[in-house]
Amino acid sequence: MASLATHFSAFIFLFPVGLRRLLCSYSLYLKNPSSYRSKPWYFSEPKWKNLDLYTLLVALPIASFSEIFLFLTFSGHPTYRFAFFQQSAAVFLFWALVILVILKEYVDSATINEGYVFIIAGIAFLVEYSVIGKGVGGLGAPVYELLGKLSLVCAGSCLYLGMRPSAFFAEYLLSSGLVFKGTWVLQAGLNLGTDVFALKGCHQLGVSTGQWDLDVKCALEEDGLRGIALMNLLFIVHAIGVVVVSFGLFGLLSCNRNLRFGEASGPLLAQLESESMLMRPAPEFELE
Repeated sequence: MASLATHFSAFIFLFPVGLRRLLCSYSLYLKNPSSYRSKPWYFSEPKWKNLDLYTLLVALPIASFSEIFLFLTFSGHPTYRFAFFQQSAAVFLFWALVILVILKEYVDSATINEGYVFIIAGIAFLVEYSVIGKGVGGLGAPVYELLGKLSLVCAGSCLYLGMRPSAFFAEYLLSSGLVFKGTWVLQAGLNLGTDVFALKGCHQLGVSTGQWDLDVKCALEEDGLRGIALMNLLFIVHAIGVVVVSFGLFGLLSCNRNLRFGEASGPLLAQLESESMLMRPAPEFELE
């Protein structure tokens, strides 16, 4: 997670997925709140429009194998070297999750319970939390610690949705958490992986004599404290921005039906309504 390219790739994966989930979940909820049920993935009709899912299906194994390659070729500190293997395992788990979502939709949806998919997603986020920032010290440690907390929010939301798929607030936390993770990982890449946006008095230790150090060091203790305070402030700014965007999107969709996700009025809504009808208790009749 040291280079800007890696952080930008993570932003490309996370931000659109989270924003799309917000749009789809808002659309379904506003269409019929009583029949709302969260989905592991909100598919579009026709199926070929789900290019974002197919992109993840191809890109995630490439990212996982790239981490394996770095693990095999990296000659630096053993802690940093093993971190690449752990990150590869986490990415591979998300790839397996994407495959499971596709199987759920295309092969035999009756044999794969959506609750299990959410639980596996929660486990994947917990694994990601355990490897985020592994081997990173200096100023990068508190930055990745904040990123790890966002992974915990996503993990808790997925586990709760696995038990109660109708919990709209859990879907909101998951979708907003993905958007937040995307913007924050990009911010981390800009401040920790580039010289242009580097914090004053701090710099990343580069490649030297075959060793690669991922730490971001500060010349003075005051520089380090100022850098941590600035990153905490930026984290709060990102949080406010995500809340404003999510609430603004909800208000916009509430006022304009034409902007809602097309799936909300298609077969998915009919499926959700039929599931809701099946779960409702049978009406009781009184005999006079």
